[in-house]
Amino acid sequence: MATKRRPFHLVVFGASGFTGQFVTEEVAREQVDAQEGSRLPWAVAGRSREKLQQVLDRAALKLGRPTLPSEVEIIVCDISNPASLDEMAKQATVVLNCVGPYRFYGEPVVKACIENGASYVDICGEPQFLELMYWKYHEKAAEKGVYIIGSSGFDSIPADLGVIYTSNKINGTLTAVECFLTIHSGPEGLCIHDGTWKSAVYGFGDYRSLMKLRREASLKPVPIVGPKLKRRWPVSYCRELGSYSVPLMGSDVSVVKRTQRYLHENLEQSPVQFAAYLTVGGITSVVKLMFAGLFFLFFVRFGIGRQLLIKFPWLFSFGYFSKQGPTQKQMDATSFTMMFFGQGYSQGCSPEASKPNVRICTQVKGPGAGSSPQERPSPGQS
Repeated sequence: MATKRRPFHLVVFGASGFTGQFVTEEVAREQVDAQEGSRLPWAVAGRSREKLQQVLDRAALKLGRPTLPSEVEIIVCDISNPASLDEMAKQATVVLNCVGPYRFYGEPVVKACIENGASYVDICGEPQFLELMYWKYHEKAAEKGVYIIGSSGFDSIPADLGVIYTSNKINGTLTAVECFLTIHSGPEGLCIHDGTWKSAVYGFGDYRSLMKLRREASLKPVPIVGPKLKRRWPVSYCRELGSYSVPLMGSDVSVVKRTQRYLHENLEQSPVQFAAYLTVGGITSVVKLMFAGLFFLFFVRFGIGRQLLIKFPWLFSFGYFSKQGPTQKQMDATSFTMMFFGQGYSQGCSPEASKPNVRICTQVKGPGAGSSPQERPSPGQS
């Protein structure tokens, strides 16, 4: 709740960035549609007052609300200025951080929020940042009574809630899930902003740090219930979907596994094994992807190679990533489907004494791929 001490219920930090503009527009839309008494005071924040004002002006024009710019406050602050971050956090109940890559720019915002009593939300898809923030700040956040919530967008709400939904729908105990993401594009094709590409480049280039972090955590292994879920080959064929697939990079596996650990250790629920894949279509797409993957894995190993990958995302990704990002038409025509194929045991059947005897298929659909999905789960069980 907003108070005199904290005048803003929500502050969108990085509102003038590519993602921040859409977040700002969505918050504004919700406020326009809300009843008068339920509207919440909010603000936008970033380095340039002029750019933030332009974002509000565009949102006002698109939503047909000319008074919007005068209703939303602007806070000028910068990642490189901790005092300005503190001042922002002191005024907010919740800070929604849209400034990435988070491995470079996320921690100062997390720290400022905790020290100044504001909760923090981001849309990060970087496993190393997410796990590092948990180990460094979980106890401090709990002491302050604030929440630090990562991956609250396309990465990784559909995957995390999809597994929980599947577990709730199975008639028995769910033990393993394979998830397949399919992205559907319109006539103008698919394009993704290079912010996602940068996160992938830096993540692969520094994967040893993530491995080291996990070793140092020395976590007790989560028990495996039922047969161990076998990992597929780097390129495999999914008969159920009639498509080739590759392992899905990003935060989904990390987030789902940490959720399952929490549910097991704190709520004594049976943990679910999880694997995630991206469908890529037919053999022609597989060949193109293999070439792109080989180039990527070669260049990402070296500093100069990473610089080239970041400078020319369109070239090295065969046109799927660009510095300009998708057009509005491309975003409007893009959607996604996540299929969850699960297995487990019926009620009264012991995992120690038999093979899985229940299978279930659910799906999560939504507009966009990288935007805020509207989940439409649909179960099927056998």
